[in-house]
Amino acid sequence: MPETSGTSGASIELENLTKRYPGTPRPAVDNVTMEIKAGELVVFVGPSGCGKSTTLKMINRLIEPTGGRIRINGEDVTGIDPVKLRRKVGYAIQSAGLFPHMTVAQNIALVPRMIGWGKDRIKDRVEELLDLVGLDPGEFQGRYPRGLSGGQQQRVGVARALAADPPVLLMDEPFGAVDPITRDHLQDELIRLQHELHKTIVFVTHDFDEAIKLGDRIAVLRERSHIAQFDTPEAILTNPADDFVSGFVGAGAALKRLNLTRVRDVEITDCPTVTVDDPVQEIFNRLRGSGTNEILLLDSRGRPYKWLRRGDMMRAHGSLARAGTPVSGTVTKDATLRDALEAVLTDNAGRVAVTGRRGEYTGVVDMETLMNSVHDLLEADRLEAMEHQHALEEIRAAQTHAEQEGA
Repeated sequence: MPETSGTSGASIELENLTKRYPGTPRPAVDNVTMEIKAGELVVFVGPSGCGKSTTLKMINRLIEPTGGRIRINGEDVTGIDPVKLRRKVGYAIQSAGLFPHMTVAQNIALVPRMIGWGKDRIKDRVEELLDLVGLDPGEFQGRYPRGLSGGQQQRVGVARALAADPPVLLMDEPFGAVDPITRDHLQDELIRLQHELHKTIVFVTHDFDEAIKLGDRIAVLRERSHIAQFDTPEAILTNPADDFVSGFVGAGAALKRLNLTRVRDVEITDCPTVTVDDPVQEIFNRLRGSGTNEILLLDSRGRPYKWLRRGDMMRAHGSLARAGTPVSGTVTKDATLRDALEAVLTDNAGRVAVTGRRGEYTGVVDMETLMNSVHDLLEADRLEAMEHQHALEEIRAAQTHAEQEGA
């Protein structure tokens, strides 16, 4: 898909940012200095109560800083009208925060209407954004939030945050209230959107695996938002700065690195497919001539629907209604290898279907490919550990030699 034109990201600089609440002996956020590059997705991760959400909300001044400076693209925003600032900074929160009395289209149109966009421009933007977040405009723009699933509400929440094409998007645990499968899909959607839009995104989570999956860089925050480590996911996984950061990384760092590799980075193969509109005899002939034991049945919109095996076809008796095994899970090309591995293990069939932005079938990834990737990661970690040990031995030998020379 071609890149969507529009405003790309802006740099953000936090300089000695501090927040003190009256009657508390210590600041909630203490002297935070950080530079976020234009177009970068930075994740704040840390324990509950460490100040990560407070720091995020000071960027668009939902919480007013007590001290310090915030610059967006070099402009000091601590002195401008906070309402005007918020219209230039998208904001997405947990549970979407949609207005229940407004339709989906009205929710998305809120900020463009406030800043004076014309009706035609707003209508086009609403349709463009619904399409961008994977929701059919014709089906969804007239619906109300109560008629949407949690995942659909979050997609609308992201669309609303992007409505006025802001350079900066702040996201405060936006996927924390949905089920794990929906959460994985929303994360994949955000990764895809960022490939197209190149916004500057600051994302708050308490889930380190989510931080690894999404972040270009991760800021691991201690109490009062003190920065324990601010680096790429790879650097934090392989070289945690101290015991506090190691506690976030936890066990199995090599397997966590499966969150750094995408499905698009490995071999996606094809498998025989048929559609629900094909005659049963034609499906049977296709399966028999495919040289495989199973075939993937797609629905009328080209989405994976059922896995059909030879035995299923023998029992079909002219109908596919009860034949086959429903596809229990799919992944997109932006999903991580960990997502794909979990889907393969859950399905217990040795492969998972890969889908496009509207759920259409694009290929499969099999267990052998995934296990080869795991093996490569573990082998790379083993070699790295050996090199590290060798370097330590050389340092110790040099120290011993120096001591002997000194004696």
